[in-house]
Amino acid sequence: QVQLVESGGGLVQAGDSLRLSCAASGRSNMIGAMGWFRQAPGKEREFVATISFIGASTRYADSVQGRFTLSRDNDKSKVYLQMNSLKPEDTAVYLCAADPRRIWPPSTAATYYNYWGQGTQVTVSS
Repeated sequence: QVQLVESGGGLVQAGDSLRLSCAASGRSNMIGAMGWFRQAPGKEREFVATISFIGASTRYADSVQGRFTLSRDNDKSKVYLQMNSLKPEDTAVYLCAADPRRIWPPSTAATYYNYWGQGTQVTVSS
């Protein structure tokens, strides 16, 4: 199995930046793409960003394109979501997820992500 642990959330003001981290452990051969989703109170879980296994391909939701950057370290077990120019509408629980498939481009559909972290809260005040 695969375990995912997120860190880096917090309370910030609009316009500030935050960097989320996600560390994967367990069976590394079951980790392909890694991504972030978020869920705000009363709303559906939505895709934020994903990165392919070798890090060559990234995809972003339109709402975060140009403000968020997802990267992956060389051993493929950690990903980092740099969030700049944060807005109150970015407030949500951010969840790291892993898709066991090593495909290009990585999927934006939550259904393909078999492994999920517990989530980290990001709150952006106006």
